[in-house]
Amino acid sequence: MGLFRRFSLSRDMGIDLGTANTLVYVSGKGIVLQEPSVVAIDQDAKVPLAVGEDAKRMLGRTPGNVVALRPLRDGVIADFDTAELMLKHFIARVHEGKTLVSPRIVIGIPSGVTGVERRAVEDAAKEAGAREVYLIDEPVAAAIGAGLPVAEPTGNMIVDIGGGTTEVAVLSLQGTVLSESVRVAGDELSESIAQYMKKVHNLVIGDRTAEEIKITIGSAYPVEDDTIMEVRGLHLLSGLPRTVTVKAPEIRESMSEPLAVIVDAVKRTLERTPPELAADIIDRGIMLAGGGALLKGIDTLISHETGIVVHVAADPLSCVVLGTGRVLENFQQLQRVFSSRTRNY
Repeated sequence: MGLFRRFSLSRDMGIDLGTANTLVYVSGKGIVLQEPSVVAIDQDAKVPLAVGEDAKRMLGRTPGNVVALRPLRDGVIADFDTAELMLKHFIARVHEGKTLVSPRIVIGIPSGVTGVERRAVEDAAKEAGAREVYLIDEPVAAAIGAGLPVAEPTGNMIVDIGGGTTEVAVLSLQGTVLSESVRVAGDELSESIAQYMKKVHNLVIGDRTAEEIKITIGSAYPVEDDTIMEVRGLHLLSGLPRTVTVKAPEIRESMSEPLAVIVDAVKRTLERTPPELAADIIDRGIMLAGGGALLKGIDTLISHETGIVVHVAADPLSCVVLGTGRVLENFQQLQRVFSSRTRNY
């Protein structure tokens, strides 16, 4: 029995089921998979052609009978069947096709999701082969993964900027004291760039190009940087392909509205924080996690707007999945994170 238990434990998984990327942590092994949350499906045969990185390369480049889908939108499942298919694929890849033991799975989800949305994640994981499914709020998982002392009676503030949602939370004693979730994050930043290119430069660009611009020359706060970038797209007036040159300051300006929404969410959470915990946050600072934390200058912007020092996690992309993994490996000590309830002040 001991051998069987050790074998089953080794297969237990933590999953960051993200809008942009899915990461999988296997107990005892660490992060074993990091792939885009994209599935390419042949609509005629109703079968998947590719999942993950291979499918992402097909976005915007598929023939009529093939569609590349992102089954999650704004941090929640938008296409249940495709999400289930994607989960099954990733679980099978991690386990190399072995099906002897169904895994226990811990999944990070946005704190603002509804009961129906939670049930959709649980059902998708169970249909994909999970033995038990536990859901953990993404900001709690991100804080654990970033190394914040969430078990201590001190205030910790985490801002997790993902692809579909930005999660802001104040944590103490393994619980969420208060939190806010806004469905504005990396996708909206990319979308605002695409809209700007269309409006100002009459250039239509795809999601991948917009994301590339954001990563290459995007910034959230003015820096001494005159970086320029050549962008290729379809010219609206002529209908022909064209290349235009854009500068870093105009891209920063194009993202100002969604960035303001994120900053306002941080401010609102700070305003509602109890005084003792607010004092802890002033001392310790705010921790940034998620892919959005990699945007140049976003820590400086939030620090400038709040007056509190802001830190970026050592590995912001992996914080949530590392948190789910640590919960798996310290299951008895950290069980309370699954049943925490938000209290409003």
